[in-house]
Amino acid sequence: MDYLSRIRKPIESDLLAFAELFDESLSSGDGLLSQVLAHIRQRAGKRMRPMLILLMAKNYGRVTDVTQNAALGLELLHTASLVHDDVVDESGERRGQASVNATYNNQVAVLVGDYLLSTALLRVARTRNIDIVEYLAELGRTLAAGEILQLSTTQNREISEDVYYQVITQKTAALFEACCAMGAISAGAGDADIEEAKRFGRNLGIIFQIRDDIFDYYDSAEIGKPTGNDMAEGKLTLPVIFAVNDSADEAVKSLALKVRNRTVTPEEIALLVDFTKTHGGIEYAERRMNDFKAEAMQYLDRHVKDDAIRDALTSYIEFVITRNK
Repeated sequence: MDYLSRIRKPIESDLLAFAELFDESLSSGDGLLSQVLAHIRQRAGKRMRPMLILLMAKNYGRVTDVTQNAALGLELLHTASLVHDDVVDESGERRGQASVNATYNNQVAVLVGDYLLSTALLRVARTRNIDIVEYLAELGRTLAAGEILQLSTTQNREISEDVYYQVITQKTAALFEACCAMGAISAGAGDADIEEAKRFGRNLGIIFQIRDDIFDYYDSAEIGKPTGNDMAEGKLTLPVIFAVNDSADEAVKSLALKVRNRTVTPEEIALLVDFTKTHGGIEYAERRMNDFKAEAMQYLDRHVKDDAIRDALTSYIEFVITRNK
C-alpha cells in the first residue's frame, strides 16, 4: 500500500509550498556555503516531520503562513542536528549518501550546522508566535540533552530499558511531539488539545525510533548502514537490551558492556547481533511498537473528526511502523 501518497493527499498543495520555502532557505551565493547547502538539499528526505505539522494544523483548523514557518523552522533545526550528529558519531553516511563531514570536514559541518540553526530561529521568529518560538528553542535544548545522556550511559554498568526510553524520548520523540504541538498551536488549538497532540507525537516518535533500531540487526544497502552499526558507535538499543536482560548469560552482558565502552570487536558485535535475534529481541521490540501504536490510535479515535486527515494520520502510523528504511 502506498502510505506516503495517502499521507500527502490532504496537504498536497501545502507540501509543495513548503518544499519551495525549504529550498529557498537552503540557498546562498557562490562559494563553499552554497556548495554545502546544495549537498544538503539533494538528500532531502520524505519530509515526515513537516507533513505531520501540516496535518496537525489542518486537524485543528487550517495551514497558514505561521504553520509553514513553524514547519520550516523545525525541519531546519532537525537538519542542523543531523549534520552535528554525524560529526559526533564520526559517521560517513546519512540516508545512503556521504555526510557533510565526510564530504568536506568536521569544521565545515559544525559551522554549516550552526548556520542552519540560526536560519531555523529566523523562520520561527517570523511566526510572531512566542509559543512556537519557545517550543523550537526548547526542542534544541532537549535534543542536545538527549545526546549528552546517551554519551553518559557509556559509564553505566546497568543495561536499562528505562534509560533507553529516556534517551529516545529526548533524541527522537521530542521532534515528533514538537511537530504536533507547533502544528496545533499554529491553527489556534486550545491547551487541552495541544497536550493531546503532543502525546500522540511522542508515541509516534518512539515507534519511529524503535523501528530505526530494529534496522540495525539486518544488513541492507537501502537502509544505508551496516548490521551492528549502532553497537559499533557504542549504542545499546531496545532489542539487545531486552535479550541481554532476559538472559542469565554473564558473557553476553560483558559483551554488551564492551559495546558501551567501545572496546568491542566486529566479531563480538556479530555474536551479539545473532544472540539478540535468536533470543527474542526483535519480537519484543515489535510488541512494544504495537503498544505505542495502540495509544496513538486512541488519539485518532477521540480527536480527529475529518475522514481525510484521519486516513492520512493512520497511514502515517502504518508507514512508520512498516517502513524498511
